[in-house]
Amino acid sequence: MGWKSLSVKPTKTAEYREVKYTSERWKLLKSLRNKAFEVMSALEAFHLQSVVHGSVARGDVKDGSDIDVFIPEVQNSFLVETALDKVQIRINARFVVQATPSYAMKAHIEIDERTMVSFPLMQMRRVEREFYRFGGEAGLSQLKADVRVPGVDKRLMLIEPTADGHVESSIVGGEESAAKLLGVSTETILDRVHALLKRDTVGRTGVFVKKELMSDETFELALKKLSDLNPAVRRRMKK
Repeated sequence: MGWKSLSVKPTKTAEYREVKYTSERWKLLKSLRNKAFEVMSALEAFHLQSVVHGSVARGDVKDGSDIDVFIPEVQNSFLVETALDKVQIRINARFVVQATPSYAMKAHIEIDERTMVSFPLMQMRRVEREFYRFGGEAGLSQLKADVRVPGVDKRLMLIEPTADGHVESSIVGGEESAAKLLGVSTETILDRVHALLKRDTVGRTGVFVKKELMSDETFELALKKLSDLNPAVRRRMKK
């Protein structure tokens, strides 16, 4: 998930290579996309627009790849949970997560160890929203049409789908062209490059806030409690 430890290192030198997928990889991709489609269809039935982002959207999945479904707009958490419950998608755990004091706090609904639904609990800045496009995001219609999208992985490699798999190349030094291809601002590209290269140097420092909710606690109530106790959370809410 987005809050798991970084397991791969950024690539700082220019690289380009073609990757052809094995039949096992295609089978894994189909399985993960089918699961994402199930979750996103449940949300769609309640008029909740969502995307799947990361390797499932790009196609470069591997054993251990996560299914990260994201609802881009602030939502009523009861509606989201009801949508999942309606089709008997069980919720394993719920967390409120804030990566840094300047980032919006998000609701994370863990369905299983590799499947997560998340949505913001406060308005996001442009660079936060574009983070998902940076990594590659696909909507329900794209999953249905078996469309894969370009995006950047944690190695800072641009993944561009091909009929046989994908081609990949480093975006370091080519940030402006990557921004145009992905439809995001250069600011977003530079922000992600800086963040991932910094993690490679000093390591991941953890998230600012991560709290698991009690069974009878709503996300909105958890947010209020945290904002009452934490001035940094209150300041971010006002922004």
